[in-house]
Amino acid sequence: MLNLNDILVVTLEQAVAAPFCSARLAAAGARVIKIERQEGDFARAYDDVVNGESAYFVWLNGGKESLVLNIKNSEDAELLHRIMKQADVFIQNLAPGAAKRAGFGSEQLCSRYPRLICCDISGYGEHGKYQHMKAYDLLVQCESGLASITGTPEAPGRVGFSICDINCGQQAYTAILEALIERELSNEGCTIQVSLFDGMAEWMAVPLLHFDYAGHIQSRVGINHATISPYGAYQCADGSSIVIAIQNQREWKNFCLRVLKQADLLDDPRLESNRQRVANRNHVDELINRVFSTLDQTSLTSLLTEAGIAFGRLNDVSELSQHPQLRRSQVETPSGPAQIPAAAAIRSNHSKVTLKVPSTGEHSEKIRLEFSNP
Repeated sequence: MLNLNDILVVTLEQAVAAPFCSARLAAAGARVIKIERQEGDFARAYDDVVNGESAYFVWLNGGKESLVLNIKNSEDAELLHRIMKQADVFIQNLAPGAAKRAGFGSEQLCSRYPRLICCDISGYGEHGKYQHMKAYDLLVQCESGLASITGTPEAPGRVGFSICDINCGQQAYTAILEALIERELSNEGCTIQVSLFDGMAEWMAVPLLHFDYAGHIQSRVGINHATISPYGAYQCADGSSIVIAIQNQREWKNFCLRVLKQADLLDDPRLESNRQRVANRNHVDELINRVFSTLDQTSLTSLLTEAGIAFGRLNDVSELSQHPQLRRSQVETPSGPAQIPAAAAIRSNHSKVTLKVPSTGEHSEKIRLEFSNP
């Protein structure tokens, strides 16, 4: 049986995508040795908001060991190879071609260590016109078309966190777990390639299919759903906002009768199906605003709850911080303990462990001693 407590992961990583992947492996029990330059992963310097530490770094590096190496130095490169002999997984997201030039390309390593699983994380993949281009999250949001369908009708917008990096890291994590399971049967490793662009292109499937098969480019509709109506934000009498979601005709009927209290809407041909409501979105919004604008949030949420209509509040980050459903985990950092959002998956057979975020090179001496002999 696969047991991540027996898995050794070596990473040449920086920023977000690869650290996200290796953080999930560390949280699942794997030993993760993070190779850093003398100055450390540049994500350490993104900010200093968590008691002097970077928010991204604290979030994504708990449970790892930090080893400072210069892989261009022959002695350090040899040490890395000695570690690699015992490793199960190697992950890297260096600049295009950098790992290969240093002698640590996936094909080179898998040839030398047949059971090793090598995962290359890149911006645009290993082939094609864009393969040598540097890529960061916002650039890929734009290149993939995501920004064009995000925002208001007046202007495109960026998803407010590193969605391309995080998606790519999660995809890499899934692929590595699949490869580890397969290796239990085959006793052979493999190479894995995951790119920010491919990950986001996959998630853009529905807008892309609408264009490829219907010639329709999804419009930007702000806090609304582009292809379902009503599904969006509406203002209450007290100035707060409520987001509602109507998913089918049964819910629409219930909404008309119990919330809008207008049975005649069920006979309006402009509203008889979701397609018609999307085509007449302005009319739908006007009907809803006419009712919602007379109710404060408390009254409206009670009415929606009684009617069985799905809704949510349009919260900001301060309200997330106080949200009754928010679960947190504690990590230890070089500057003291910090609270981060807990991992989404809750496993009954996984005990809670407090992970530690390493300082740069914190484990260098220990690891060098451990792998000192060929």
